[in-house]
Amino acid sequence: MAPVSRPAAIIFDWDNTLVDSWPTIHAANNAALVALGHEPWTRAQSEARVRKSLREAYLDLFGERWEEARDVYYAHFRANHLQELAVLAGRADMLGVLADAGIYMGVVSNKDGALLREEVAYLGWGQFFGAIVGANDTVRAKPAPEPLHLSLEPGSITAGREVWFVGDTDIDMECAIAGGVVPVLLREKPPETGEFDEFSPELRFTNGENFCAFLELAGN
Repeated sequence: MAPVSRPAAIIFDWDNTLVDSWPTIHAANNAALVALGHEPWTRAQSEARVRKSLREAYLDLFGERWEEARDVYYAHFRANHLQELAVLAGRADMLGVLADAGIYMGVVSNKDGALLREEVAYLGWGQFFGAIVGANDTVRAKPAPEPLHLSLEPGSITAGREVWFVGDTDIDMECAIAGGVVPVLLREKPPETGEFDEFSPELRFTNGENFCAFLELAGN
């Protein structure tokens, strides 16, 4: 495997990579579970289980009633997501440093595309990203590579070792590998035993500061 060097492009996952949206996701999912007669999840269960796009996850959970559950989820989510949205520590500064360095950036998320773009606009971060791709913007969502490849098109960039996909879960690492780019883990929480056995990150950073420090060294 070729060594990792300074990238020409960095594509980020959104939730819990750049922002903390767990309170809203957890509450909206529990609203849907309870409405359809299920037991609510604990916060730990939500964090462990929420990976796929809502459509995929709810088809598994609710079967033919998945659209009913979806509507409950989105009613709660839309009412609360902007006021509860929190930027993870150091991420705004990190994006500013990367933008100043001329690195192309995008977002790929399994969040509904319209809601994702609302959140980016709410934070005033639209200028950072060449593309903002959500779960409904391609036929298949993460971990399929299509959203990642779509995010590179505005920069006329081809997937390869000069592109990083940065996220916080195994689904993100799987998407990076499927898309032919470098998988990078960005989160404070250490990996759990076996969490990344199948799809492993090539790099791991615990915060935006050491992420930028590595890029500075790689550019020298």
